[in-house]
Amino acid sequence: MIKVLLLSEISIMNWRDHIVSDPEVLLGKPTIKGTRLSVEFLLERLASGWTEEMLLENAPRLNRADLQAVYAYLNECMKDGLLYLQFPSLADAA
Repeated sequence: MIKVLLLSEISIMNWRDHIVSDPEVLLGKPTIKGTRLSVEFLLERLASGWTEEMLLENAPRLNRADLQAVYAYLNECMKDGLLYLQFPSLADAA
């Protein structure tokens, strides 16, 4: 039997436990704590076709919780309106 979760039952992890920003590391880009792996780098790899398994194999200090934190961080940025790109309107495309 499949259990359906209500939105109120879903908790999004605290990405701050995994992602930090230090001006001395990669000019302050958000990185996985204890590494020089930036959120930007990890998202770029995923967007170019890398799987989570490939990332985990190639970065031994990275774990699944770190990757989940990247998604939670991105989710919060989107929710806060920090990451919206301008798209041409449908009327402009016609």
